[in-house]
Amino acid sequence: MPQRRCAIKDLRKNHTNRMRNMDKKTDLKKALKSFVAAAQSKAADANAQLNLIYKKLDKAVKTNIISKNTAARRKSRLSKLLANPSQAKSA
Repeated sequence: MPQRRCAIKDLRKNHTNRMRNMDKKTDLKKALKSFVAAAQSKAADANAQLNLIYKKLDKAVKTNIISKNTAARRKSRLSKLLANPSQAKSA
């Protein structure tokens, strides 16, 4: 347990930031799962979901939750999945 006031504040800040990042990551994962299900069932709203996922990935990159290359790779795989749902791999 930290003793100094600044270390105690840092501990509090780290916990808050970790929880915020975990919330964003789980929200992104849920959106990915729903998009993959919609793309495989050829739902009509798959394009709208893809746009939403692009937005979430870009925000995750902006706040340093995931790296830029990871987001680009996932975007590429998801757009391929939308074009050809029969060749589904985990995104």
